[in-house]
Amino acid sequence: MKFYLLIIAFTLLQSGLINKALGQISSTNSGGQVLTVQPKIMVIPFTKEGEDLRTILEADANKRIAITKIKEGFDTRGFTTVDFVAKLKAAKDNNVFTSENQSDIKTQIIQVSGADIYVQAEVIIEKGQSGNSVKLILTAYEASTGNSLSNKIGESNKFYTEDFNKLASKAVESCIEDFLNVMQSKFTDIVNNGKSVIIDFSISPDSQTKMSTELGTDKLPLSDQLELWMEKNAFKNNYHIQGTTELKMIFDDVKIPLRDQATGNNYNPNKFALEIFKFFRTLGLQTGKDIKGSIIYITIK
Repeated sequence: MKFYLLIIAFTLLQSGLINKALGQISSTNSGGQVLTVQPKIMVIPFTKEGEDLRTILEADANKRIAITKIKEGFDTRGFTTVDFVAKLKAAKDNNVFTSENQSDIKTQIIQVSGADIYVQAEVIIEKGQSGNSVKLILTAYEASTGNSLSNKIGESNKFYTEDFNKLASKAVESCIEDFLNVMQSKFTDIVNNGKSVIIDFSISPDSQTKMSTELGTDKLPLSDQLELWMEKNAFKNNYHIQGTTELKMIFDDVKIPLRDQATGNNYNPNKFALEIFKFFRTLGLQTGKDIKGSIIYITIK
């Protein structure tokens, strides 16, 4: 029995050493399996130029009703939803907002919400002599990259009524099934195959390093070092190189997981950028990084 245990222990140790030698990171290594994920969804109101996302619902009861009906549409179909108003209030109470820029405010709300998907809902109230109606323009986005997942327009018929609660319900019912089917299909694809990020490596003008500079114990050019690392650490080894010059290398489609494969926590471009930073440190290089949506900019100093 001890002999068998020794063999098992040695095998596990070997496996660990091999993974370490390959430089794999546990957060993106699925090990052939993918975590099962049910998305969390938050519905937020569409804002026009000059409108404040923090106050848009306070001034319009009809929009509040429509947003609530959309959320209920997700709830009744078994999706986990995040209440936008509750998250907004919590963010205000905790002084989360560090900017008056509307895009920054939206980003901060999405970040504190923990949502995987946010659905932006534009609610248009139409009143006329032939009756009233509600039109909805729904767009679903993947939270950490901003990539669009689904788009749909829903509209109630015209009725001689001021009950915009019912009209909003009719508008939601007219489009929710198709909208959710497309969104679920795209989300399932992200869970199984990862989400796309762009990684832009550039050399600082005053740097002595070039993409052809030989680095590391194996003395490979930096461009080859980057490709080998990406091959091992992109989710399911899925990446694509747009092009390479002496001063720049762009990976225009690198897959990263929706969830950390080791912990199950949310995974985002910033975490992948951190792993890249650690890799450059092993090569003895200093880097700067900037992240804008699904684009990671790495500057080699």
